[in-house]
Amino acid sequence: MLILAYDIGTTGVKTCLFDVGDEIRMAGSGSCGYGLYTFPDGGAEQHADEWWEAMCKSTRELLETTGVAPAEIKGISFCSQMQGLVLVDKEGVPVRHPMSYMDQRASKQMEEGIGQGVKIAGMNAVKLLKSLQATGAVSGSVKDPMWKYLWVKDEEPDAFAKAYKWLDVKEYLICRCTGRMVMTEDSAFSTFLMETRNGKRCWNKELCRMFGVDTNHLAEIVKTTDLVGGLRAQQAAELGLAEGTPVYGGGGDASLIGIGAGCVKTGDTHIYCGTSGWVSTITEKQVVDTGSMIAAAVGAQPGHYNYFAEMETAGKSLEWVKDHLALDEIGIYMEKKDITGGMEVIYTSLYDYMSEVVAQSRPGAGGVIFAPWLHGNRCPFEDSMARGMFFNISLNTGKTEMIRAVVEGICYHLRWMLECQEKKVKTSDPVRFCGGGALSPVISQILADILGRAVEVPAEPQNVGSVGAALVAAVGAGVLGSIEEVSSLIKPAAVYLPGSCGSEGKAAYERNYQTFKKLHDSTKKLFAELNG
Repeated sequence: MLILAYDIGTTGVKTCLFDVGDEIRMAGSGSCGYGLYTFPDGGAEQHADEWWEAMCKSTRELLETTGVAPAEIKGISFCSQMQGLVLVDKEGVPVRHPMSYMDQRASKQMEEGIGQGVKIAGMNAVKLLKSLQATGAVSGSVKDPMWKYLWVKDEEPDAFAKAYKWLDVKEYLICRCTGRMVMTEDSAFSTFLMETRNGKRCWNKELCRMFGVDTNHLAEIVKTTDLVGGLRAQQAAELGLAEGTPVYGGGGDASLIGIGAGCVKTGDTHIYCGTSGWVSTITEKQVVDTGSMIAAAVGAQPGHYNYFAEMETAGKSLEWVKDHLALDEIGIYMEKKDITGGMEVIYTSLYDYMSEVVAQSRPGAGGVIFAPWLHGNRCPFEDSMARGMFFNISLNTGKTEMIRAVVEGICYHLRWMLECQEKKVKTSDPVRFCGGGALSPVISQILADILGRAVEVPAEPQNVGSVGAALVAAVGAGVLGSIEEVSSLIKPAAVYLPGSCGSEGKAAYERNYQTFKKLHDSTKKLFAELNG
């Protein structure tokens, strides 16, 4: 069965065609970038038409390069960034530009909504406990979509008055494809308004009233494997596909990347390094750690949850290195090489270079530590005011040490989140590593050494979100019996064992890591003074 999977990322779409049967094989791919528009007040937005235009362009590119006839494609599915806010009118047209998961303008709404009164973990005790009881989690980050929704309600009343439904990113694109307004269970959970007790999957009206959310704005909840509808004629023509092609629910990146990496059994842990980064472990029950900002999210698998810890800027920190440290270091303009494109290009050309440059600096980066909080942070601390920094630069520090420090800083933060998860659940050894960062053998080995665990990398780790989207559609179509069958289809293509750094390198990593964990507490007030 040929399934077309769209991976809607922060900076671009990857469009992949998979043949799913006794095995899964990529039959072709295309990609196209789009904008992420940030503002001095913490705003981060995207343009819905740019998402659609990128889908159309990349689909036509794929069809042209593969020669596949549109009628041969039997399903469409999505994997996408999560916790966006797309308010649409009755025709499915956005009433304002979509707000990205990175948007952090709603500090006032969050403070008024959950930051006052008697507190537990910095949040209103009554609202926190009611949220945990109903959903197993709480809207405790300024970047959560509910606060964005209330920000629009307060700051843009004219746009809010036109809103008919609240959708997430892929749900908007599903609506554009089919005309149907839905939310998959994982997207609905990420609003922290969906009932999860006793297996329920419905909107909790009490929480909506408590926080001021109009239940009429909430869409019908469906499963990730559900057939939502057929591709409409006009949209089929724009994409170059056949009218009526089945469109499945798909899922968010946090739900599907683990599936695409082969992590589907209880206790399986995967680490992702793309624009953002995270650590996720499969559990059979909902677990929450409000102190570390970790919760077990509803995912694609019935009866299972993703115990999920996120950092905002992982690969984005590497993109920052490309823009501000690496380009002139390698004489890119003299060599006339173009590595200034999207993340896909960064994760090939730049990483080839990093394999050489990072090797020139010893483990520990000469004592330099990088904090990868370029756009605030979520876990294990929530601080929208936090920013990145190089700590402990000396006269002997060069760019090679600084570039290595960025890689190590990302890995330190991933280890920190993994250790926070260990307080509540048993994580796996080995761990699966995926996302564009896993394309680099250097980063994969540094991660293994810093974690002290074996790191397994699947084939084409940058495409595991698309793989996950194709697999849940295959389950929905009956080609696969269940998501659990995925583990036999996805095998590691490379394994990195800890210890390559030697005893001195291990000691340097450990010393830097212990200091790294103290940096935020030491600078939190200063960040607030500068960025508040």
